[in-house]
Amino acid sequence: MILSTTDTIQGKEIHTYLGLVSATIYTSSFKTKGLSFKDQFNSEKTYENYEKGLEAAKEEAFIRLRENAKAMQANAIVGISMDVETMGQVNLTTISVMGTAVALK
Repeated sequence: MILSTTDTIQGKEIHTYLGLVSATIYTSSFKTKGLSFKDQFNSEKTYENYEKGLEAAKEEAFIRLRENAKAMQANAIVGISMDVETMGQVNLTTISVMGTAVALK
Protein backbone atom coordinates (compact mmCIF):
# COMPACT_ATOMS: atom_id res chain seq x y z
CA MET A 1 0.00 0.00 0.00
CA ILE A 2 1.32 3.43 -0.97
CA LEU A 3 1.05 6.16 1.67
CA SER A 4 1.46 9.83 0.78
CA THR A 5 1.07 13.17 2.48
CA THR A 6 0.44 14.77 -0.92
CA ASP A 7 -2.82 14.57 -2.85
CA THR A 8 -1.21 12.76 -5.78
CA ILE A 9 1.31 9.97 -6.28
CA GLN A 10 3.97 10.68 -8.86
CA GLY A 11 3.71 8.35 -11.85
CA LYS A 12 0.37 6.91 -10.71
CA GLU A 13 -3.17 7.80 -11.66
CA ILE A 14 -5.99 7.72 -9.14
CA HIS A 15 -8.88 5.69 -10.51
CA THR A 16 -11.39 6.03 -7.65
CA TYR A 17 -11.61 8.07 -4.46
CA LEU A 18 -13.02 5.67 -1.88
CA GLY A 19 -13.45 8.04 1.05
CA LEU A 20 -11.85 9.21 4.24
CA VAL A 21 -9.93 6.71 6.33
CA SER A 22 -8.56 7.20 9.84
CA ALA A 23 -7.07 5.47 12.85
CA THR A 24 -6.62 6.64 16.43
CA ILE A 25 -4.36 5.23 19.12
CA TYR A 26 -4.39 6.12 22.80
CA THR A 27 -1.20 5.55 24.79
CA SER A 28 -0.11 6.30 28.32
CA SER A 29 2.04 9.41 28.64
CA PHE A 30 4.06 7.95 31.49
CA LYS A 31 5.16 4.45 30.57
CA THR A 32 7.64 3.06 33.02
CA LYS A 33 7.55 -0.50 31.73
CA GLY A 34 11.09 -1.75 31.23
CA LEU A 35 12.63 0.94 33.43
CA SER A 36 14.30 0.09 36.71
CA PHE A 37 13.07 1.89 39.80
CA LYS A 38 16.22 4.05 39.72
CA ASP A 39 15.76 4.89 36.01
CA GLN A 40 12.19 6.07 36.66
CA PHE A 41 13.78 9.10 38.35
CA ASN A 42 16.29 9.68 35.52
CA SER A 43 14.67 12.20 33.17
CA GLU A 44 16.88 11.19 30.22
CA LYS A 45 15.87 7.52 30.54
CA THR A 46 12.23 8.46 31.10
CA TYR A 47 12.11 10.66 27.98
CA GLU A 48 13.90 8.01 25.93
CA ASN A 49 11.35 5.43 27.05
CA TYR A 50 8.49 7.86 26.32
CA GLU A 51 9.88 8.52 22.83
CA LYS A 52 10.05 4.78 22.11
CA GLY A 53 6.46 4.39 23.31
CA LEU A 54 5.26 7.23 21.05
CA GLU A 55 7.10 5.77 18.06
CA ALA A 56 5.49 2.37 18.66
CA ALA A 57 2.05 3.98 19.00
CA LYS A 58 2.58 5.93 15.76
CA GLU A 59 3.51 2.74 13.93
CA GLU A 60 0.40 1.02 15.34
CA ALA A 61 -1.74 3.92 14.11
CA PHE A 62 -0.33 3.54 10.57
CA ILE A 63 -0.89 -0.24 10.67
CA ARG A 64 -4.54 0.36 11.58
CA LEU A 65 -4.84 3.06 8.91
CA ARG A 66 -3.61 0.58 6.26
CA GLU A 67 -6.00 -2.12 7.53
CA ASN A 68 -8.95 0.29 7.41
CA ALA A 69 -8.03 1.35 3.86
CA LYS A 70 -7.65 -2.28 2.72
CA ALA A 71 -11.16 -2.95 4.05
CA MET A 72 -12.33 -0.22 1.65
CA GLN A 73 -10.52 -1.98 -1.27
CA ALA A 74 -7.90 0.80 -1.45
CA ASN A 75 -4.35 0.30 -2.61
CA ALA A 76 -3.12 3.75 -1.58
CA ILE A 77 -3.85 6.58 0.84
CA VAL A 78 -3.24 10.21 -0.14
CA GLY A 79 -3.37 13.45 1.81
CA ILE A 80 -2.25 11.83 5.06
CA SER A 81 -2.02 14.00 8.14
CA MET A 82 -1.20 13.14 11.72
CA ASP A 83 -2.32 14.79 14.94
CA VAL A 84 -0.75 14.17 18.34
CA GLU A 85 -2.50 15.48 21.44
CA THR A 86 -1.63 15.10 25.09
CA MET A 87 -4.37 14.89 27.68
CA GLY A 88 -2.35 15.77 30.77
CA GLN A 89 -5.13 15.32 33.30
CA VAL A 90 -5.43 11.61 32.49
CA ASN A 91 -1.83 11.04 31.31
CA LEU A 92 -2.85 9.95 27.81
CA THR A 93 -1.48 10.80 24.41
CA THR A 94 -3.73 10.46 21.37
CA ILE A 95 -2.27 9.83 17.93
CA SER A 96 -4.68 10.21 15.01
CA VAL A 97 -3.81 9.65 11.37
CA MET A 98 -6.18 10.30 8.50
CA GLY A 99 -6.22 10.51 4.75
CA THR A 100 -8.18 9.65 1.62
CA ALA A 101 -8.35 6.01 0.57
CA VAL A 102 -7.96 5.63 -3.20
CA ALA A 103 -7.72 2.96 -5.86
CA LEU A 104 -4.87 3.48 -8.31
CA LYS A 105 -4.95 2.43 -11.95
